[in-house]
Amino acid sequence: MFALVANQKVVIDWPCFWVVLGGSFLPRGVYTVLLFKMQFMLLFSRQGKLRLQKWYVPLSDKEKKKITRELVQTVLARKPKMCSFLEWRDLKIVYKRYASLYFCCAIEDQDNELITLEIIHRYVELLDKYFGSVCELDIIFNFEKAYFILDEFLLGGEAQETSKKNVLKAIEQADLLQENIDFQMRLFAAPS
Repeated sequence: MFALVANQKVVIDWPCFWVVLGGSFLPRGVYTVLLFKMQFMLLFSRQGKLRLQKWYVPLSDKEKKKITRELVQTVLARKPKMCSFLEWRDLKIVYKRYASLYFCCAIEDQDNELITLEIIHRYVELLDKYFGSVCELDIIFNFEKAYFILDEFLLGGEAQETSKKNVLKAIEQADLLQENIDFQMRLFAAPS
C-alpha cells in the first residue's frame, strides 16, 4: 500500500497496474503520477441558469455567487469553436457543453485539463446511464440524484471511483435502501 502524490515518480513492480480513467494496464516500470484536485464544478444552462454546483474549497456565499456569475458570463460569451480551457484568476477552467447544459470545472494551474475533461465526460456518462439519456429537466427535478451520483464519483474534488459499474451499483443500492425505508415508513405509519 502506498499513497499517491501528484508529480511523484512511482515504481510499479507488480505485474500490472490499472490506470485511472484510461482503462488500460501498464507494465512494470517507473511512472509519474498525475493527480489533481478540482476546486469546484458548476452545471448551468445556455440561458445562464445554475443547475448544480459543488464546491470543494471553503468560500463565502458572496464569493461563490461572484465566481459563478463571472464564470457563467465568461463561458457563455465564448464561441462554440473556441478551446474548452481558459485561464481565469489563478485557476484553469475546463468546460464542456452537452446539449443545453455546460459542465464547468476549476482546477489548479498545474493540473491536467484532459483528465478534467475525461472526468466531466464520465459524469455525463453516469448521468446518462442512470436517467437514460439525461436532459436538463432530469437535473432540475432530480437534483438530489445528480448530487448523489457526483458524490459517489468524486470525493473532495478527487475521483474516488472510476468504474461506471461500481458507481451505478452503489446508486442502485442506495435507491433500494430508500425504497425499503419508504415502504417501512408507510407500513408502520400510524393511521390518522
